[in-house]
Amino acid sequence: MSEIQNTKPEFEIVNTKWSIRYLEHGWPTSLCRWHAHEEYELHLMLETTGKVFIGDYVGRFEPGSLFLTGPNMPHNMVTDEKKHREPVELRDMVIQFNRKTMDKAIEIFPELKELVYLLDSAKSGIEFVDYDMEKAKSYLAAIRDLRGVQRIVKFLEFLEDLNEWKQKSSLSFTEFNSQLSADSQSKINEVVNFVISNYHEKISLDEVASIANMSKSAFSRYFMKNTGNRFSDFVSRIRIGKACTLLLDTNDSIASIAFASGYNNLANFNRQFVSLKGMTPRNYRQASMSRLSRK
Repeated sequence: MSEIQNTKPEFEIVNTKWSIRYLEHGWPTSLCRWHAHEEYELHLMLETTGKVFIGDYVGRFEPGSLFLTGPNMPHNMVTDEKKHREPVELRDMVIQFNRKTMDKAIEIFPELKELVYLLDSAKSGIEFVDYDMEKAKSYLAAIRDLRGVQRIVKFLEFLEDLNEWKQKSSLSFTEFNSQLSADSQSKINEVVNFVISNYHEKISLDEVASIANMSKSAFSRYFMKNTGNRFSDFVSRIRIGKACTLLLDTNDSIASIAFASGYNNLANFNRQFVSLKGMTPRNYRQASMSRLSRK
């Protein structure tokens, strides 16, 4: 997690006269940073492998990975510099769009209401697992190259296809309230960054309440109100996310990974892992390795 350690997400203001903004970039680039913005972002990875951070989710990306993040959801995709030493001309294809624009369109065209589920689900971040990379690339290239009504039509076709895609994976356990005041957002960010930096240590409610300058009971209510989750569940999600990366990146034993992820009790680690991932750490490692070998 050192890629974002002690760093608050940079808030990005997107300036565009169009309802859909297309951008692309290679690697390395200054655009690769821990940041958030009010727009939805649909992100296709074309080259390199590495770690993806979306809210409290920590996972892996590879060519073909396709993510959708909602408003104010902090995110970053960090290429593994040890594996990829040469610059890449085109790593990412991205489109950004605004919820207010979509809501207005849905009000005028009721047929678009079927997209509301997708937009609401994206508040937690979504990965479209095993979505065809060439198909996604074709959609994005068309959105890049077309203008006017044709561009809007292609964009809506893409969203419709993603909405119908069955293999969606919800990512961040914590949904960041898009209506938070600047002060509230700052307090939540400080707590999030503290947990990200210290997940492997014992984290007490006293510590995080002090960071937010609140009593323990007030902080617990505050965190629940603004994220929809208990603080202890948020910490578990961060720790299990780190464990998942270690299961993929190392050959370390399950026990050592549990301890490195902040768990002093192996049984509790296994129980938390199954609760969040639906399988044991061993089965997760086997299933992930099998999937990667088929790429």
